[in-house]
Amino acid sequence: MTAGVDDLPRTSNVRTQQMALWTTAVALVILLIAYAAFPGFWPPMSPQLSADQVATFYRAHTAWIRFSMVTFNLCGIMLLPMFGVIVVQMKRMTTQSQVFAYVFLSATVSSSTIFALADIFFATAAFRPNRDPEIVLVLNDLGWLVFVAPVGMALVQNIMLALAIYHDNGAGAIFPRWVGYFSLAVAIAMAPSALSVAFDSGPFAWNGVISFWLRNIAFGTFVVVMLVVLRKTVHQQSVDEGPFQ
Repeated sequence: MTAGVDDLPRTSNVRTQQMALWTTAVALVILLIAYAAFPGFWPPMSPQLSADQVATFYRAHTAWIRFSMVTFNLCGIMLLPMFGVIVVQMKRMTTQSQVFAYVFLSATVSSSTIFALADIFFATAAFRPNRDPEIVLVLNDLGWLVFVAPVGMALVQNIMLALAIYHDNGAGAIFPRWVGYFSLAVAIAMAPSALSVAFDSGPFAWNGVISFWLRNIAFGTFVVVMLVVLRKTVHQQSVDEGPFQ
């Protein structure tokens, strides 16, 4: 279907990329509000809570949990425009193959799907908070493990971006070299979260310093930094390709 289609960005696309970045920035602010509103994050719920304790938590905070999950569900996907801009800029690189960009895109779509599933599990636990506590416990476990543990797609994203930047050896590189090293650092910071499926206490548990706090801070920092970098990159594209058509 895409054979013969020249989908490389042109100057007329710069404005749409800027719109995508603003959309992501606004969505990020809304997501931070929803993040702060979810009582399960302050502090993160312990995997060692009993079924009765978990069920009691959901009964006591039903309204806030529902609000947070609805907001995550509606706005979480709105981070994708920024990642779409990254793909567009990766395709402008001088690499002989655009496989890095396509793998990055595939990993991004997978990550957003997994995030949506975590929202649904938390929301389902809050949908009928008076049900059997053991069922609420299972749904809560699913929500946390799906939210924290599946970092493989994020690792692929960051590694593909780093490799693309490394191979972008043309006269005018799209991204500064340090962005590639930063991307790898974020991948390394997030990787240990995969161990949360095997620990119910300590730094590698889903509520631990490494699996929860380091992972989320690393991802949030990546989004903020890339928004700034992409803004400069898209502006440079507009300069290189001339005025808007």
